[in-house]
Amino acid sequence: MTRHIAARMGALVQSDIRRLTIECDRVGGINLGQGICDLPTPPLVAQGAIEAIRNRNATYTHARGLADLRRALAEKLRVFNGVNYDPETELCVTVGSSGAFASAVFATLDPGDEVVLIEPFYGYHLNTLLLAGIRPRYARMSLKTMTLDRASIEQAISLRTKGIVVCTPGNPSGMVYGRDDLAWLGELAAHHDLLLYTDEIYEYIVYDGRAHISAASLPGLRERTVTIGGYSKTFSITGWRIGYLAAPADILARAAVCSDLLYVCAPHPLQRGVLAGLSSPPEYYAQMCRDYQKARDSICDALEAARFAVYRPQGSYYVIADFSALGWPDDQTASAELLKRARIAAIPGGAFYEPGSGRGRNQLRFCFAKEPDVLAEACRRLRAL
Repeated sequence: MTRHIAARMGALVQSDIRRLTIECDRVGGINLGQGICDLPTPPLVAQGAIEAIRNRNATYTHARGLADLRRALAEKLRVFNGVNYDPETELCVTVGSSGAFASAVFATLDPGDEVVLIEPFYGYHLNTLLLAGIRPRYARMSLKTMTLDRASIEQAISLRTKGIVVCTPGNPSGMVYGRDDLAWLGELAAHHDLLLYTDEIYEYIVYDGRAHISAASLPGLRERTVTIGGYSKTFSITGWRIGYLAAPADILARAAVCSDLLYVCAPHPLQRGVLAGLSSPPEYYAQMCRDYQKARDSICDALEAARFAVYRPQGSYYVIADFSALGWPDDQTASAELLKRARIAAIPGGAFYEPGSGRGRNQLRFCFAKEPDVLAEACRRLRAL
């Protein structure tokens, strides 16, 4: 029997992130690969979902999400992000931030269009574009200086380019885009009539006194920006899949249709859990940031003690490290040897660069969103290398 497999699946395979998680579980290792974020869920968030289940909030919600949650998100975006969105016409609750990105891609792009990704990029951004028939164009940033390679971005734009994906704070780079970078990207977008797809899910996790800036808050950029966010990282609920999309009404209307067709709606009781969590006091976010900065410093110090060259992140909860001094020939070997020798999973760096380019072959990505005792043990094992 001959089975027909869609051509769009030809370039898509299971990600190294998923594969390493399976291999790590098999040997009982410490998973510093996938951004699982297996930290405790804040009681306020958990209790909100529990009460929703007890109250039998089990039916479909509005396709755009609970009205109360959209209103709360609009207020959060106004106060924290500095941008106003109408909760009725410009906001949609989605199945995670990945669902928000997918809905935005299908709503605004046609097969054959091009979108610029800035290396190192988040693999799900690339694969979602490929699934939709969009051609990725690759640009770069410097991990050493945490700055954009502006020339490479300009060179990546062609007559078929329709948008640029911005991930700030960055996964996997940890780069936090400053106002100058965002303003420059905005000028570039205006000149070439592009959209900015901004993934801001790590917005509360920034270090060393930095502040997160949303592109849509800059003059003239709101109408060119599709803002993607969520609470998987902020509330340590990666498996709940509650994200959101904020965009001008004409874009949001079509993206909401895509979200409805793909997912129907985000899980009802879990939306109510996030709604409860949005009333968390400012100290919750401040303490979370302090805890992650302490974890960042711990793992970076341990990696440096193990002779990795570390690109210390400005935000998010990932760090890329260069293993050249350890003598491993490539990223796949390094990942396998680390799992074998220390029972620690880390993602091969090539997963975050243009396939086949060879870039990232001397890098691994580590996630430090772990319980303190687990991270401490991982740091001990790294130092023992």
